[in-house]
Amino acid sequence: MHFIDCNPAPPHHRPLGSRLVLQLIALLLALLLLGGCQASRGGPGTPARTVAAFFAKYRDRSGFRTTEWSADLLQRMALVRVGKLLGGNDLTNAITSIRTARVMTFTPTSGSARNLVNDGLNNEVNGLLQAERYTSLVTSSAGATDYHYVVKASGDQVSELVATGSMPDALGSFVLVQVQGNFTRAQAEALSKVLPEAVQQTTGR
Repeated sequence: MHFIDCNPAPPHHRPLGSRLVLQLIALLLALLLLGGCQASRGGPGTPARTVAAFFAKYRDRSGFRTTEWSADLLQRMALVRVGKLLGGNDLTNAITSIRTARVMTFTPTSGSARNLVNDGLNNEVNGLLQAERYTSLVTSSAGATDYHYVVKASGDQVSELVATGSMPDALGSFVLVQVQGNFTRAQAEALSKVLPEAVQQTTGR
């Protein structure tokens, strides 16, 4: 004769299903934490994948300042005046071919701004130039600045010039410049020579 044991299983034998649930929860938490660490290495939150997205993401954040270089006559005249002093026809033709231009500067002057640096902000900036199809612009200037220049180009025609650098005497800072228009490579190279001066004049740094 067989007897059916109606007594409930001891607690350490019964919760096989609940142990599986706990293991799944632990796995999900680990994946979430891993994803958060990977995201922070690429920059705070979801990393921007384009220069335009980066400007939009950080425009109003602490430590950032965005300056639009408008195409109005007075601004163009001021830049052309600089161009006549520092370069020839390539430079003045490049300046008059600018469609849009803007500069974003960042200095970690607040706690929240310093947190952005710790979260990988500078890595996010560097990743921008790798995510899009930019090529390095070789300039002939002899180490005048620490700016790095890249372009979007088709043959000799350049549609966008992007420059990255840092602010003088500001640890953890950076400068991001985006200039769009229709230039030759020679014009883009000439334009790159005056961008640091233009940044200094329009941002006061």
